[in-house]
Amino acid sequence: MFFRIIKSSILRSNDSKILAFLTIFLSVTLIACMLNITLNIGDKVASELRSYGSNIVVLPKSRNLSIEIGGKEFLPLKNDDYLLESDLHRIKEIFWRNNITAFAPFLSLNLSGYDILGTYFDKVAGVSDEPDFRSGVVSLYPFWVVDGRYPDDDSMDAVLAGVELGLKLGDVINLGDKNVKVVGILHSSENESKKIITSLKLAQALANKPNLIDKAEVSAMTIPENDLSVKARRDLESLDAVAYDKWYCSAYVSSIAYQISEEYPNAAAKAVLSVSEAQSGITKKIQSLMGIASLLSLVVSSICITSLMSSQMYRRKKEIGLLKALGAGNFIIYMQFVAEIFVVCVVASLFGCVLGYALSFALSYQIFGSFVGMSFMVLPLSVVFGFLICIIGSILPLKSVINSLPAEVLYGRK
Repeated sequence: MFFRIIKSSILRSNDSKILAFLTIFLSVTLIACMLNITLNIGDKVASELRSYGSNIVVLPKSRNLSIEIGGKEFLPLKNDDYLLESDLHRIKEIFWRNNITAFAPFLSLNLSGYDILGTYFDKVAGVSDEPDFRSGVVSLYPFWVVDGRYPDDDSMDAVLAGVELGLKLGDVINLGDKNVKVVGILHSSENESKKIITSLKLAQALANKPNLIDKAEVSAMTIPENDLSVKARRDLESLDAVAYDKWYCSAYVSSIAYQISEEYPNAAAKAVLSVSEAQSGITKKIQSLMGIASLLSLVVSSICITSLMSSQMYRRKKEIGLLKALGAGNFIIYMQFVAEIFVVCVVASLFGCVLGYALSFALSYQIFGSFVGMSFMVLPLSVVFGFLICIIGSILPLKSVINSLPAEVLYGRK
């Protein structure tokens, strides 16, 4: 009988149920869209920022022994310490190895009036368990634009020339005792626009520094910084054992840099704070905006449901009075109306969640040029939001009608 009454009520009250369905449907659509974007925005922002270069730099430990005199930084041991190229593979062998997307070594020198920078272009990195992993500036700096082609990584006679050097494709220049050919002109890189970019092998031969590099730059997928990561960056010793383990086992840029320092001999890895702080700031602002929009949607939808339920309770007050006169308790009456709105809520929430996913994909494609991921947590959270809308919107209407007396409702007297 209980289920028959609910079925009859849903089919009979078409207008109010359709309006309630649309209210919950549209609200859950917005909330699901916001949630899916919020839960995935960190990865998308990090991905966008990684396209502009590295977020970790690996230097020899002696580079930390800097002296500031007259506002200028001096590195007394800069020319006496290098990193070993043969240890580069260790960068990709830390706990967060799968978060390391690219790295490249660099060796700088000045020869024949040119600033020369040796690096990897697209070389097999020799990582254990990942024999096909390739790295270099091609993947580290995807924004580089090259007219011509990149030199081979083992090339001893081909180079890139920065656009501001005024060289042309096919020009032959002298670097020390070697004549090299310009096979590519580098654009879209301000720092390297006046440099000659060579293979690391050629730069090491010109500088007579085999197996040595000045530094390595690393691009890693990280999560936005919070109070824990900031505290660890400022004073790691201040963390207790539990906080340290949580920080160490989280993909913060500072924890990844710390693990690289542990694994790479004679190296000190530092986070490029401008990148990590930009990621954290953008992510937090977008998440706050999404949270406020979701909260406003919850409040407005609850008010709409309250209005619809009040109207429906008024039309059905005689039905409620009759149920009470026949012996139905407040709990049974309350459960009847809750069950009705529950059915509408579940159906509307499921349809709203599907449309919310679609809208989040469309928005992410418009903003980032690619589709955002799909978080399965959005589905249960959207249904919960739908329930909250129904519960908050139904409290006052149900309370006012259920507490009324049968004689007052049926005969209009107290």
